Amino acid sequence: MQKGTAAIIGGGVIGGGWAARFVLMGWDVRVFDPDPEAQRKIIEVLANARRSLPGLSDVALPPEGTLRFHDTMSAAVDGADWIQESVPERLALKHKVYQTLQEHCAEGAIIGSSTSGFKPSELQDCATRPAQIIVTHPFNPVYLLPLVELVPTDKNPPELIQRAKDILTGIGMYPLHVRAEIDAHIADRFLEAVWREALWLIKDGIATTTEIDNAIRYGFGLRWAQMGLFETYRIAGGEAGMRHFIEQFGPCLSWPWTKLMDVPELTDDLIDAVAGQSDAQSGMYSIRELERTRDTNLVTILRGLKAQDWGAGKLLNAQDARVAGVPALPDDLTRPIVTVERAVPLDWTDYNGHMNEARYLQAFGDATDRMMLLVGCDADYIATGGSYFTVETHIRHLDEVHAGAVIRVETQVLLGEGKKMHLFHRMYQGDRELATGEHMLVHVSLETRRACDPAPHVAGTLARVASAHTALPRPEGAGKAIGVKG
Repeated sequence: MQKGTAAIIGGGVIGGGWAARFVLMGWDVRVFDPDPEAQRKIIEVLANARRSLPGLSDVALPPEGTLRFHDTMSAAVDGADWIQESVPERLALKHKVYQTLQEHCAEGAIIGSSTSGFKPSELQDCATRPAQIIVTHPFNPVYLLPLVELVPTDKNPPELIQRAKDILTGIGMYPLHVRAEIDAHIADRFLEAVWREALWLIKDGIATTTEIDNAIRYGFGLRWAQMGLFETYRIAGGEAGMRHFIEQFGPCLSWPWTKLMDVPELTDDLIDAVAGQSDAQSGMYSIRELERTRDTNLVTILRGLKAQDWGAGKLLNAQDARVAGVPALPDDLTRPIVTVERAVPLDWTDYNGHMNEARYLQAFGDATDRMMLLVGCDADYIATGGSYFTVETHIRHLDEVHAGAVIRVETQVLLGEGKKMHLFHRMYQGDRELATGEHMLVHVSLETRRACDPAPHVAGTLARVASAHTALPRPEGAGKAIGVKG
């Protein structure tokens, strides 16, 4: 993975989210913000990100980068490869910031702006090096949501645009290349439309903030989360598809019920109504509590999409593949093989606040899958009609582990000959042993569903690992059943 140094200019909600994502993806981060509370706020955001982001990945994230705070912009951008500007939405302020940045940053650095309100040509106006500045507009929380709208102008060279895409992809984001300048880019135009309609519903006494939120989160919001707008409506058209949907519902667009072209006047009464209803809806929670609830919910939804390899989940799977690299046996086979290294996701915990017992089996099952992959029983091999089936499992729960903890599974091959693969897994957090899992697998023909010998290259690789592991001590607990004390 590509790593480097990122400078964050402006450490508010968005700047703090950028800092957290870059740090957790292995980049060194330098922050400048004149707010005396900026360091405290960003450290709190980073704590939330550490709690949630690693659990989206089924492999170990790279070692964290460093996080430093600087008193001047010049010190923050010195040597930076990427500079993310997230200062308040005032064009004169942004121009002043760019002037200082370009006096001190490298000419090859990319300056991305988090702006949702300005077009890149407006940002580039009067800049010393306009080709260096692009819009990279993210969504909150930046450390969890992958979308970033990348908006260049014809002053940005293609190689800079591609490098920006590569960097954003490398930290697990999805750069949506907006090829024409437009006010509010793409996504915020949808948000603005829904926001306007919602304000009218409140002003006209039709619905409360709670009722509007329920209409979104219990209905179309769930559909949009995994299929977006047009794919959702394609299904709504039935077997006849999108054309039928448009023919059936298109005439509704001319009905005079929408107020999207109007904005209600934000009178004191309307502001009081919105604020009061919002306080009644969520005022019993602190902002940090709401952030943690939001993050837990997002992780659960995103991991569900990941299991289906769909929507944002497909992006997460691709990021795992980039981080993990090409699977290969270690050079040193005289030690147990690390088959799992990952954070415990937020949705793996139970009512006791620690990892659910079913997730121990999942972790050990992932370790078994990894071992199969390493000996050559990969997707291509399985497609030829051979695979291993687990026929017996025994798990010992030795200690508890909580969400966010980085677990490691080390696997020892006790037997690898003929049709059998006998594995013993140990799960650790650091040096603390958490659990063991013993698995017996049998190689089968997927055509007959009966046991058969594996292909020579699989059998040979497995036998080589098993032979090397015979020098290891037999692990404690191997061969045991449930112990019942009298």
